[in-house]
Amino acid sequence: MTQAPLKSSYDVVIVGGAMLGSSVAWFLTDNPGFDGSILVVERDPTYEFTSTSHTNSCMRQQFSQEINIRISQFAADFVKNFRSYMGDDPRVPEVVLQSYGYMYLADNAAFADTLREGQKLQAACGAGTKHMTRDEIAAAYPFYQLDDIVAGNHNLIDEGYFDGNTLFDWWKRSARERGAEYVTNEVVAMTKDASGARVESVTLKSGEVIACGTVVNASGPRAALTAKMAGIDIPVEPRKRYTYIFEAEKPLDRDLPLTIDPSGVHMRSEGTYYLAGCPPDDDPAVDHDDFVQDHSLWEEKVWPILATRIPQFEAIKLRNSWAGHYAYNTLDQNAIVGPHSEITNFIFVNGFSGHGFQQSPAMGRGVAEWITAGAYSSLDLTPFSFDRIARGIRFEEKAVI
Repeated sequence: MTQAPLKSSYDVVIVGGAMLGSSVAWFLTDNPGFDGSILVVERDPTYEFTSTSHTNSCMRQQFSQEINIRISQFAADFVKNFRSYMGDDPRVPEVVLQSYGYMYLADNAAFADTLREGQKLQAACGAGTKHMTRDEIAAAYPFYQLDDIVAGNHNLIDEGYFDGNTLFDWWKRSARERGAEYVTNEVVAMTKDASGARVESVTLKSGEVIACGTVVNASGPRAALTAKMAGIDIPVEPRKRYTYIFEAEKPLDRDLPLTIDPSGVHMRSEGTYYLAGCPPDDDPAVDHDDFVQDHSLWEEKVWPILATRIPQFEAIKLRNSWAGHYAYNTLDQNAIVGPHSEITNFIFVNGFSGHGFQQSPAMGRGVAEWITAGAYSSLDLTPFSFDRIARGIRFEEKAVI
């Protein structure tokens, strides 16, 4: 059942209230320069089919672009000091960052060189990434089968996974307490002014026409549909990603880092269980409501790779699995953030291609800064601007999973 907003005009209308929409809403309410009204329109108040609900809540600093490293460093600080960032509210729980680290495994010299160069940049930014020989990997993690591996990168500092849904829940709750209004509804159309340079209003599924000062597209895998309402094309589409939770008959004797196998399958510890994931071999865009699993993927690809890389995983039992959607940027698999180059009050926070949870603190803060002051004051997010989309210029990030 849809809800009508309390007012007919808002300074900011956020289309999508999941992780990124709620991050923008909260950081706006936390920005001392912003005193406007906020409407968050979310079509599914259960968030059952959002990327937020299907996330693995991973975080890494192992990127090849400095801005991506800085974004994750802020995220790590935000997670580790979450209660402090939330105003030392005693109701807010502490959030633990499980720093098992990412272990990138290289099976050829060219990829090993890429990892080595990445480690140099990450170290220069203060990250704890270490470039490791095959023998060093074997000494630290003797359960790996490394016959085909020549090197790897690993970082045990501020890299691993965290309870991202706690951040989401408290951003949403706190933003509401500070005056942001959330409604169960859907934006179905937008109207621009005579010049075509601004969105004047949004039309809701329930019929209301809501005037707006700024529109924020935080629609996840549905981002292209929202952009189209303003006459904008963006290269973002839903792509399926699979997650598996399994139990090992013989558990490992130490934590399993989030291991990126050269095959594209990744795996890590998940409490007393283990988690694995991968894209399908055939990776087309899918319908927004298509969450059907291809069960052959586990039997024919994932399990054999797990058992090959870690022989102790020969005897495992699948406990749970699901398919979620990446909001996949087909141009370069990196975010689109900030204002449109011509429709200046249309703001993107889209296309994260699997990086959304770990990037949501910095992106929410940055978008709030832009809306408030017309510029970024913390991290310069202009490399993610729509301008590169319009010009077809890729943001080259080598460390994309």
